Amino acid sequence: MKRIAFTFCAVALLLSYQSSAQKDKATGKKASQVSVTKEVAPDSATAMKNWNEYMTPSAVHKQMASWDGEWTGEITMWMDPSAPPTKSTGTSINKMIMEGRYQLSHTKGNFGGMALEGMNILAYDNHKQKFITTWVDNFGTGVMTLEGPWDEATKTMTLTGKMVDPTTKKEVPVKETFRVIDNDHQEMEMFATGPDGKEFKTMHIAYTRKK
Repeated sequence: MKRIAFTFCAVALLLSYQSSAQKDKATGKKASQVSVTKEVAPDSATAMKNWNEYMTPSAVHKQMASWDGEWTGEITMWMDPSAPPTKSTGTSINKMIMEGRYQLSHTKGNFGGMALEGMNILAYDNHKQKFITTWVDNFGTGVMTLEGPWDEATKTMTLTGKMVDPTTKKEVPVKETFRVIDNDHQEMEMFATGPDGKEFKTMHIAYTRKK
């Protein structure tokens, strides 16, 4: 079934190229006359090669797969830079999906005595060469999307983006760092911008793989 779908998409892509070329030919325009800003479309062989590279799980995806399993998290949170932190625990179950292309994480814990349930999809975009993560939970109705590079030297990804602050209804910048300590230990930190415009740490999670 997946081969049929891929073939259909490939045919549709090639037909769109041919249709564009035929329109230019019908109007008597040369490629250089159509538009000075129009990008030159790759030939069909290059297009299919690019597509195949985009869809094929890479060495980074294999590394993501090593993060599969159940993890316990020791969570420390700061609601305000000057306030004492609150501590809790949670569990996350990671599983690669779509033939090793993405990792789905299902998290359960508590926040201020309320049950927390969240879900995360982690992707590595082969063309962008960046990680992209989306997060949803039962404490809101929006989606937080962050993206950023991987630093092999420190085994750390640094992700940035925006999220809605439910108390002010405004979007605020967010930064997240995720570091692999060893095969059984990881850590995640989140940072937000305070009222004074300065960045401060809002969360630290120490993960331990459950044996």
